Amino acid sequence: MLRRHFIPAAIAAAFLGPSFAQTSPGKPGPQRTILVVGDSLSAEYGLKRGSGWVALLEQRLAKENIAATVRNASISGDTTSGGRSRLPALLKTVNPTVVVIELGGNDALRGLPLAGTQDNLAAMTKAAQAAGAKVLLVGMQIPPNYGADYAKRFSAAFDAVARANKAALVPFFLKGVGDGADPTAMFQADRIHPKEEAHPVMLDNVWPQLKKLL
Repeated sequence: MLRRHFIPAAIAAAFLGPSFAQTSPGKPGPQRTILVVGDSLSAEYGLKRGSGWVALLEQRLAKENIAATVRNASISGDTTSGGRSRLPALLKTVNPTVVVIELGGNDALRGLPLAGTQDNLAAMTKAAQAAGAKVLLVGMQIPPNYGADYAKRFSAAFDAVARANKAALVPFFLKGVGDGADPTAMFQADRIHPKEEAHPVMLDNVWPQLKKLL
């Protein structure tokens, strides 16, 4: 798969918008807040608003009668370093119950040191947990042209952070999207960003682990 299939290098404006999925009358439950800190895969890059996996998550929560507010703080092109620098303020502002960390692909795309990526993911995980939130790490895999050893160590970094900090883990966010016989089939014309029809698959990859945390 081409290296550029994963994350674009361009930086888009951040958005942090509240939206609500509440239980139906007669089924009260504690209101929870899910904070998503990610990159273009979570920021609806190239999609019409409301069609990305985070928006679909809100619909899933409503369907499942889970009282939760979703706050999306994803920025296209962001790295683990950027997420780490933004997270403290987000934790104070949002006070999340669950933090979903979907970062790391841009680190690999830019050739950033793997040790730094793992350290940033660990720091974000610990900061969120210290603030009282549960953490879900969304893992990524990279194309073989990076080298088999690097690709293996990159994927293992997410697992290592999750295990060390007892956080939940999605092993591969783009499973069923970027690993098929034709890796371009579910990507937009730029061959970088997943198409709208890929986002339900991405949500299905996240949902089982996220539901356990709720």
